[in-house]
Amino acid sequence: MSSHDVVISGIGLVSSLGEGPDAHWRKLVQPGLEPVLEAARFSPYTVHPLPEIDWNLQIAKRGDQRQMETWQRLGTYAAGMALDDAGIKGNDDLCTTMDMVVAAGGGERDEAVDADILAASESRNDRDVLLNEKLTTELRPTLFLAQLSNLLAGNISIVHKVTGSSRTFMGEEGAGVAAVETAAARIRSGQSTHILVGGAFQTEHSDMLLGYELAGYLHRGPWRPVWQRQGLDGGGVVTGSGGAFLVLEQREHAISRGRKIYAELGPVVSGRAIRRQGELDAEIAALLSQAALPNGELLTISGASGAHAATAAEKSALDANPAIAARGFSTLTGHMKEAQFPFAVALAALAVERKAAYPAFDPASEKPFKGIPRTVLATAIGYHQFEGMALVNAA
Repeated sequence: MSSHDVVISGIGLVSSLGEGPDAHWRKLVQPGLEPVLEAARFSPYTVHPLPEIDWNLQIAKRGDQRQMETWQRLGTYAAGMALDDAGIKGNDDLCTTMDMVVAAGGGERDEAVDADILAASESRNDRDVLLNEKLTTELRPTLFLAQLSNLLAGNISIVHKVTGSSRTFMGEEGAGVAAVETAAARIRSGQSTHILVGGAFQTEHSDMLLGYELAGYLHRGPWRPVWQRQGLDGGGVVTGSGGAFLVLEQREHAISRGRKIYAELGPVVSGRAIRRQGELDAEIAALLSQAALPNGELLTISGASGAHAATAAEKSALDANPAIAARGFSTLTGHMKEAQFPFAVALAALAVERKAAYPAFDPASEKPFKGIPRTVLATAIGYHQFEGMALVNAA
């Protein structure tokens, strides 16, 4: 135990299951919990939609809400929940010295403008001029055809007054892994004492689904649990809207504030296999080795997306270790892209803090876990690229 140990002192979660760590815990420990699904709106694709959210609870000014798209509101909301949970929100001394690491995508496109540009291009040949006209008349100066990825961090700074250093990572699950890995490294090295880290993803937007489907990743047809989509129509991924933010602190810093500690964040490891050369199986095995797994039964919170190749490789690696009891939480939340790894770490921390395991989310594919989870493994094997894992230990 060291004063520079990385501990988790705040959690903010939003998904189709509800809001907050307590609500998620109550739902996820219910055996046989049914997922919340929306199958008609984006047919033939199924998504896990957001619950009803009162944005005023974390974003007080309506003007701030109006200038954010849903993915930004979602991230700002989850970040506020984490700050509240850690007892930092509203404390100027803590907020102004707090660093931030955000995992974000490219933002939501303005579909009406896209459609207008396409319609106009059918009757004009000067398309370069057309685009310049639309860029100057249809879009705000801070936007291009989508949105700047660092707008989420900017809005968190404006709304919650978190004004220390800020960095944003892009790149699907890899962004979430890099965000947590970087935040933990800064705390271990003494560069930061407390950091807000996380991400958000809003899937209920046609262009978000398009990004998956262009490469054939989306599952088609009736919903199935994440481990049971191999060989079915489509690419295996069922997406979900959600956000996950964590407050990470030096142990000494959290203790000095008298804050509850959920868990200690142990080793965070990452890799980027060249999958077209068949390196994924070896990379997952290498990460499991680097993570220094403890002896005995090990609860594992898997961020498996359902993507056929990646999910099959992860399941094979986890099944090869008889001590591992995996829980594929995408079965109940959907795949949340940049927020996937922070969400997995949060669920791992809850299990450690509550001294109880989650029941099998898919009893046909997941082993029971009968002990008290003092260490939990969190994984994110990217649906397309990037791999990451973290050990979460009792505080």
